[in-house]
Amino acid sequence: MAPIQHVNLSRPKLVDWALKLEKGTVLTDKGALAVSSFKYTGRVPKAKRVVDTDDVRADVDWGKVNIKLSEDSFMKVRERALKFLESRDHLFIVNCFAGADPRYRMKIRIITTRPYHAMFMMNMLIEPTPEELANFGKPDFVIYNAGETSADQSIPGVDSDACVALNFKRREQVILGTQYAGEMKKGVLTVMMYVLPKQGHLCMHASANEGEQGDVSVFFGLSGTGKTTLSADPKRKLIGDDEHVWTDKGVFNIEGGCYAKAVGLKLETEPDIFKAIRFGAVAENCVLKTDGSIDYDDISITENTRVSYPLSYIKGSKIPSVAGHVKNVIFLTNDAYGVLPPVSLLTHGQAMFWFITGYTAKVPGTEAGVKEPVPTFSSCFGGPFLVLHPTYYGKQLAEKLQKHNARCWLVNTGYSGGAFGKGGSRMKLKITRALIDGIHDGTLEKQDYETVPGWGLRIPKRCPNVPSEVLNPIKTWKNKEEFVKTIDKVALMFKNNFQKFASQATPEMLAAVPGPYRASTSKL
Repeated sequence: MAPIQHVNLSRPKLVDWALKLEKGTVLTDKGALAVSSFKYTGRVPKAKRVVDTDDVRADVDWGKVNIKLSEDSFMKVRERALKFLESRDHLFIVNCFAGADPRYRMKIRIITTRPYHAMFMMNMLIEPTPEELANFGKPDFVIYNAGETSADQSIPGVDSDACVALNFKRREQVILGTQYAGEMKKGVLTVMMYVLPKQGHLCMHASANEGEQGDVSVFFGLSGTGKTTLSADPKRKLIGDDEHVWTDKGVFNIEGGCYAKAVGLKLETEPDIFKAIRFGAVAENCVLKTDGSIDYDDISITENTRVSYPLSYIKGSKIPSVAGHVKNVIFLTNDAYGVLPPVSLLTHGQAMFWFITGYTAKVPGTEAGVKEPVPTFSSCFGGPFLVLHPTYYGKQLAEKLQKHNARCWLVNTGYSGGAFGKGGSRMKLKITRALIDGIHDGTLEKQDYETVPGWGLRIPKRCPNVPSEVLNPIKTWKNKEEFVKTIDKVALMFKNNFQKFASQATPEMLAAVPGPYRASTSKL
């Protein structure tokens, strides 16, 4: 007997089905749908496969991120997924758009067994109007989510119980063995990361917002650097928190919702996000208190607790999420070594270097076995989702910056006064917000600057509401010689990491690679 197909159900109906069919699913005290993704509580990068077809073979940056899968193996993976989907009593189908700008959007169809997955993607993509839905037609891309059943490891190229396979030629993604909803979201981003750059548009793993004068800022940053928090600015309209495209016309959001980290969420510090976790939102792998409220500090299930909600749930969000050209590009990093300035103004060559480097650092406690800060480099602040070589995106960014006279900034939301666990303390959010305000109102650009020796980073000498001694990191360290040793150690990490890009780097990028901190400690 064929499964019952539920197509584009309303959120209330999806909630009803989730409570009826999904084990352990309940509503929080605010009405959000609290769900579990079970075994995998984050993406499974080693399970990602890209099908080696003749139309993309020469373009794809093959390697540890884009692992090859043959067309024959893909069809076997696909067959296993479809057999499972066809064996279910209920299927939930969502037809949505990827891309807020109708000139560039793609029609996406998701077929899944879990109502929570359907509601998640309804939140994350852009819902068609009734008229658009009636005329939706054939999708441009289809996701077959059979995550409730495992992958067949006897299939050549499949080496675990999970398999997330992407076929550009067939325009399909197949998911087996993992129920983590983020695999669908990032699958769509990966598709856009190939299709749109080949058309000359820069696809960005970044958040974005817009000021009263129509000025647009984009925020790049890896997990934990503040990308979602800082883009949700009550003084500006939120365009989106994660995925955007910069075209010849301006910027648009790929998505129609937000997928925010929930750990440590507080009403006092992030009121807009906190208030968005209500009916229609999805709370993924969160622990609930006895009164049904979310314990945002409980990471016993996973540190990667997440909340998904429509963009419209954020007060002052920009809908449709389409805006003009970018005025400020902001790279966010959590520097656990405490050597990077809180803010630096970058040249275009430095912008390409820092973009391709995509630096942040893990601190002890974030992962098992991490005893001291560990550098993390993710090209273009979105390495797992890049299809083309990172320098392809870096050159596109440089062209956009130059053509539209946009400024580029490096903002350290990490440590100051020392490294993590060695006298350093995390940069206060109010200081980072003051620096971002200075970027947006033009105050920082007008300041006098000094340069970090050996690194060439230009740092302002003053910023309103920020103690001047905080702006130059060496001034916050009690032991100046230890600062120099540490910053030189970090510089060597950057140099070693960049070796893999050097052969395709421009002279401007090579010149931006940090060198030894050339300053006498006796004068510090």
